[in-house]
Amino acid sequence: MSLYHHQQVQAVRGGFSRRSFLRNVSMGALAAGTLSFHDLMSVSAEELRKQGRAMILLWMSGGPSQFETFDPKPNTSSAGDKQAIKTAVSGIEIAEDWINTAKVMQDIALIRSMTNKEGNHQRATYQMHTGYAPSGSVKHPSLGSNITREIGDRELDIPSIVSVGATEGAGFLGVDYEPFNINNPGNIPDNVAATVTDKRYQKRLGLLGRLDTEFASRGGEVVVKNHKKIYDKAASLVMSPQTKVFDLSEESAELRRAYGENNFGKGCLLARRLVEAGSTFIEVRSNGWDNHADISETLSPRAREVDTGMAALISDLKQRGMLDKTLVVWMGEFGRTPKINARAGRDHYPRVFSAALAGGGVKGGQVIGSSTKDGSAVQDRPVEVTDLFCSICQSLQVEPRKENMSPLGRPMKIVDGGKVVSELFS
Repeated sequence: MSLYHHQQVQAVRGGFSRRSFLRNVSMGALAAGTLSFHDLMSVSAEELRKQGRAMILLWMSGGPSQFETFDPKPNTSSAGDKQAIKTAVSGIEIAEDWINTAKVMQDIALIRSMTNKEGNHQRATYQMHTGYAPSGSVKHPSLGSNITREIGDRELDIPSIVSVGATEGAGFLGVDYEPFNINNPGNIPDNVAATVTDKRYQKRLGLLGRLDTEFASRGGEVVVKNHKKIYDKAASLVMSPQTKVFDLSEESAELRRAYGENNFGKGCLLARRLVEAGSTFIEVRSNGWDNHADISETLSPRAREVDTGMAALISDLKQRGMLDKTLVVWMGEFGRTPKINARAGRDHYPRVFSAALAGGGVKGGQVIGSSTKDGSAVQDRPVEVTDLFCSICQSLQVEPRKENMSPLGRPMKIVDGGKVVSELFS
């Protein structure tokens, strides 16, 4: 590489954006062969990995009601029993169970005009994680797996992608980008602590390697390759001092209480610790949002847990100077019906629902789009799943049109269609 191009690379590592770098490097260098396209992409990817950008997805499994969360409809037949409360931003009101979120609304952008067609839990969950409708011919990677592949730190001992609770996986991207699943946040994951000395542990790994080699020689190369990747990652985690990131007892009792002494609150605190340690994508799941009956009674306890954990997470990230590079997204698979049913609940409703974003360059203290007065349809600025995904990619500086080759030999974009919701960043 020439001195000029070496200086350009150093400039990138010093803080120039990928776009700036690609714009400033002479395309003549590509034609002359002094700097290959692969070199450009490698430097660009390395730059992004060093920026420490990350995303935390707060997933409300079951489909949260927009009326009882972030799009209340006071004094209408759709309102239900929940009252609307004021927030830290004049003119923005949310449902009464979200008192802590209301206090940090200046950091949150609400989208009240999400719209989709999938009203089945499994199909909608798949689409809201991958950007694609389910297909029998291919298993699409989740957006989290795609993001981790693009900007995750490959040298990290702890997992770059973690899920507190079950989630969609890496699909055809393979085991390298499968989420590390945690069921009990706050404790060191099961089977992570070594039960023997390091020397004996290494001997056991050596024996396992010999067994794998023998199996591979008999036609099991692919199985052994994937098996080895999983064991290598597990071994790195077992042997790494970074494993302590999973131990929440290192945090003060006061901070743990601020997040909430429940699985969701602990998951949010763990997410902040993981981002701080270098992880790229963490999902924290809250169950219990499929409120077909008694929504007023069944939703409140869950909403208050999420309200406490989410508000503490946003505040904590901001206080530590991490919010600008960490995108927090709250969403579920769809919304709920404007009409309360005979069982005092609400049914599935993908036609219009809400999402919330904070950090990652998002301009807080605003509402994007709106639903009609009764909440039955989008009134203005419809936002589809692909639009939201393009916006997430914009925040994390990931190219949404990047293509990965599926097992069928068909290139598939990270996000196929959609446009960035520009208001989020203006």
